[in-house]
Amino acid sequence: MQYIPNILFIVALVAGIGYFTINIRKIIRNIKLGNPVDVSDNKGERYGNVARIALGQSKMVKRPIAGLLHIIVYVGFIVINIEVLEIIIDGILGTHRVFAGLGLVYDYLIATFEILALLVFIGVIFFWTRRNIQKIKRFWANEMTSWPKNDANYILYFEMVLMVLFITMNAADLQLQQMGAAHYVEAGMFPVSGLIAPLFDGLSEGTLILVERTAWWLHILGILVFLNYLYFSKHLHIILAFPNVYFGRVTPKGKFKNNEAVTKEVQLMMDPNADPFAAPAEGAEAPAKFGASDVMDLNQIQLLNAYTCTECGRCTDECPANKTGKKLSPRKIMMDTRDRLQEVSKNIDSNKGEFKEDGKQLLDDYITREELWACTTCNACVEACPVSIDPLSIIMDMRQYLVMEQSAAPMELNGAMTNIENNGAPWPYNQMDRLNWKNEA
Repeated sequence: MQYIPNILFIVALVAGIGYFTINIRKIIRNIKLGNPVDVSDNKGERYGNVARIALGQSKMVKRPIAGLLHIIVYVGFIVINIEVLEIIIDGILGTHRVFAGLGLVYDYLIATFEILALLVFIGVIFFWTRRNIQKIKRFWANEMTSWPKNDANYILYFEMVLMVLFITMNAADLQLQQMGAAHYVEAGMFPVSGLIAPLFDGLSEGTLILVERTAWWLHILGILVFLNYLYFSKHLHIILAFPNVYFGRVTPKGKFKNNEAVTKEVQLMMDPNADPFAAPAEGAEAPAKFGASDVMDLNQIQLLNAYTCTECGRCTDECPANKTGKKLSPRKIMMDTRDRLQEVSKNIDSNKGEFKEDGKQLLDDYITREELWACTTCNACVEACPVSIDPLSIIMDMRQYLVMEQSAAPMELNGAMTNIENNGAPWPYNQMDRLNWKNEA
């Protein structure tokens, strides 16, 4: 009977980590649906970006108050969960505070965890207030429907409850230590829980043990639930921000990629010996699809971007098209891409690992043409993103599909392209007349 708690703990731990592993493998599979990208270049710069942007939160602090509090919550939550290692060992072996033998080091660790837990709780309250009382505009945009709004709040509630359970567990533990209860050896400093421990005065040893054990179990089970909730939440960025920043763009933001398929077509047109009507050679590779109309046409970095999106709205908040009332929201571009990718994932799961055509695609069913053509390609969204997401690359790939596969460019763009073809410039003037303006100066 004495080993039943240990067995139950091991079962819960294996189930929680196992389900998490299944979902992470699914995310990796989904990302690999995209086209591969060579990211073997500039490794030093990439690691520097991880240290500066992902770890150092350099882009977050551009908005100082929210940025500082995010750092506190981020650092606090990560550091506090170092104690999870002790909880896991205690749960498996049936010990209690197995690291207590570290002496003074352990005392300072527990004190640090408690102070950070209090700061995390305060920070989470601040973020909840900003969302639900202050109602900052970017958190209540059209794309922030019931699920995105609720998801943001759910994670805040999770963090509040976990911090309260942590402090409650320690407060009851402190009382049991002072009572000299068996197995509750004196260990740790409790600057925060020590303040609420007097609330438990007068409770019997049995009741205190019940409180401490209940808080202990709920705390570790809550962490396992939180871990598995990430797959369904925008908070997946807790895990993916680091690889996303590493694989992020390191070339100048204003430089657009050269499309090799287009280059080959141009070279063919310019080759006087080429026969444009000749049948392709046997075994020749089929012409590549220009641009993207669905998630499978995007590259793996773009799909990783979609899963990493924090839905913070900083991109949309900086978008000049959105500010002038256009339909475009870079955040919605990323949310739509993720939603479509999840829809494709469920399709694959239900069809034994194969995608069955469902008559849908990212273009039109999720992202409208009006949104795509509203973009000014200014890169403000890319610059604003705190985790190096690039909504513009998706917009440009989908635009390319519209222009080169469907000949569906807006009338103004068609006119400009015709002028470039005929006159060498986007204006409807003969090349001989292009400098006439100077005579009127």
